[in-house]
Amino acid sequence: MPQPALLAHDLVRVLDGRRVLDGACLTASPGHRIGLIGENGVGKSTLLRILAGVDEPDSGGVTRPADLGFLHQEMPFEAGTTIAAVLDEALREAREDLAELDRLGGELARVPEDAPGHQAVLDAYGKRLEQAQDREAWDADRRAALVLDGLGLGAVDHDRTLGSLSGGQRGRLALAALLVRRPSALLLDEPTNHLDDGAAAFVEEQVRSLPGAVVLASHDRAFLDAVCTDLIDLDPAVDGPVRYGGNYSAYLSQKHAERERWERRYAEEQRELEELRTSAGVTAHRVAPDRGRTDNEKMGYGHRAGRVQNSVSRRVRDATRRLEELERVQVAEPPRPLRFAAGDLAARAEEGPQPLIALHGVRVPGRLALDGLEVAATDRLLVTGGNGTGKSTLLAVLAGRLTVTTGEVRRHRLLSVGLLTQDTVFERPGRTVRDTYEAALGAALAEKVPLLSLGLLHEADLDRPVGRLSVGQRRRLALALLVARPPQLLLLDEPTNHLSPRLCDELEDALATGPGAIVVASHDRRLRQRWTGREIRLVTAHDPGRRATP
Repeated sequence: MPQPALLAHDLVRVLDGRRVLDGACLTASPGHRIGLIGENGVGKSTLLRILAGVDEPDSGGVTRPADLGFLHQEMPFEAGTTIAAVLDEALREAREDLAELDRLGGELARVPEDAPGHQAVLDAYGKRLEQAQDREAWDADRRAALVLDGLGLGAVDHDRTLGSLSGGQRGRLALAALLVRRPSALLLDEPTNHLDDGAAAFVEEQVRSLPGAVVLASHDRAFLDAVCTDLIDLDPAVDGPVRYGGNYSAYLSQKHAERERWERRYAEEQRELEELRTSAGVTAHRVAPDRGRTDNEKMGYGHRAGRVQNSVSRRVRDATRRLEELERVQVAEPPRPLRFAAGDLAARAEEGPQPLIALHGVRVPGRLALDGLEVAATDRLLVTGGNGTGKSTLLAVLAGRLTVTTGEVRRHRLLSVGLLTQDTVFERPGRTVRDTYEAALGAALAEKVPLLSLGLLHEADLDRPVGRLSVGQRRRLALALLVARPPQLLLLDEPTNHLSPRLCDELEDALATGPGAIVVASHDRRLRQRWTGREIRLVTAHDPGRRATP
């Protein structure tokens, strides 16, 4: 049975006086898996909610299949609901298909082929059979067990209630229920949150196997690369959202080509503008009709001088007209990619054989056990490991914010350290973003490295109090302060959280060339795959004898 398409046309949605969606259109045909990307606040989650029917647009409309699945941030069940009940609901449609096929099969056996109602029963049987095949109904119970195991829930007692599960477990159960259902269209909002590498790879395989349309919003670049057949960039553009064919790698190639064309056109226009300004202001006036006359040209001098002046005037007018036109329609300068400011770090003058910081036999009970670690002046170190293995604890120790109970931490005498934590709090929440940035850096440096030039915050946010920013916006501001004035030792805890895929790519490039030593703790699969520096992996926190694996 052909899978239905998911269609949206001319969607407009205004929230808190801001037009989040402005005429958005989308066609999601069966077999297409469309990724929504863009900065925070461009409307990815809003669009998904409208597609799902959870929210209504101010104008425009949606045509959606009756069998639509949506990954909610919170599961649509009471806290007392058991895992078994959630699974029963997920399997209900497949079981109904099988029951109806049994009923129709029995009716076909009773109704003769030449009876008036036989063809109608046969058509109903065929339609239900195709639906059951799409849902893999005969394999549903086995698939449910497989999905739970793939998402790390296989060992959890089915009598457990949702209220007894952690937030991550509830999120994985919600995703499991949708994958078990296999709806004809699926909407996913950040589906790889709370997933380790194995579970994320399992979900990728499951989503690729779905026959219907899939629309998803994700910051996970590895997931976008593995799953998507199309990407829609919702960042503001002259002609509205742009759809790109292919996965994330294909999108990057197309964006790179676009950037090259933009830079080439901008450079050509700037050269032409300079030439026109010269022609209009200088060159055209250098023809001197009052030079001395020779005897041979005395008779025609006045006539020739007039022609020269007319030619000069015409060239001036043409150049001026073209200059005014080009200045009016010229393309904007391409935004500068995110880069760490080049500062006069003390490390440059003091580089040598001695490390910036060295840890020996360090212990933080229940959180960290490390035999040894040294970080040199230009080191690039990636810290990996599962949740609870002590990545954030290690960064806190390196930053001097956490005292170790056992072991030794030796620091360079003049070491400057900057730490980006996962939850940033500013001391003066009532101060604006603009004033916070200037107060932290000083007026001179804030002017030299304008906050907007970094691409981390929008202009509309500059006059908002920092206490009213979201967690992601506060982290972006904290990152901006570190980018503008990088320390000798830069510590970044999950730096790609709350960043758009584009900014994640720019940050990775900046880390490769940034000054000083950089230590990054990250679960970001794409960042880890592309990392070219050193790496240590921390193991389980509950193991008292655990060690870092180089």
